[in-house]
Amino acid sequence: MPTLTSILVLAGIAGTSFTLALSGALMPGPLLTMTVAEAARRGTRAGPLVITGHALLELLLVIAVIKGLGPYLKQPPVIGTISLVGGLLLLLMGLEMVRKASGLSLQHQTQAPAAGGNPVLMGIIGSLSNPYWIIWWVTIGLGYLSTAGRFGPAGIVAFFLGHIAADYGWYGLVSYGVSRGRSLASDRGYQFLIRACGLFLLVFGAWFLSTAWNYLA
Repeated sequence: MPTLTSILVLAGIAGTSFTLALSGALMPGPLLTMTVAEAARRGTRAGPLVITGHALLELLLVIAVIKGLGPYLKQPPVIGTISLVGGLLLLLMGLEMVRKASGLSLQHQTQAPAAGGNPVLMGIIGSLSNPYWIIWWVTIGLGYLSTAGRFGPAGIVAFFLGHIAADYGWYGLVSYGVSRGRSLASDRGYQFLIRACGLFLLVFGAWFLSTAWNYLA
């Protein structure tokens, strides 16, 4: 039977994974453009369908890591190096998000033309075509996945559920707003979220660097 401590740990993993994933989901990119375009044609269901393709691709990646790279990632030098690179990248991304927040807008995204095609497949293609997604998983994602894996299968499940919950929540909200002919989030609110997530990345980046120091020292 799970103890209160283990439940709190898993809740913490899911919560931080959610916030970390939301930081990436909020930034404009191929998936946002595809979601907005498809929402104009398919309605609210466009967001969940696009993100399902995205989530399936990430699930395959997590399984591949568990099956083939798990033992390798448990080595202290590997965890330390991944944490170091991920921490530095988080700091750079956090600074960039805070710096650019005031100039971001959701309004221009509604001008994207309908992309057509299967939205689930579009979610897969949109993810693979985004360099940010690939870099995130090679550095930050693997770093946090290896940390969550220290708590066994439950830790990995908590990490993944928290991660995809952020994607489904944000893109579902965007598709709902677009399907109603307006955005539910104002530019000011959007910019506030970007700044908040940028600050979160800075804090999380510092934590990753401290983890890297412990493993490499």
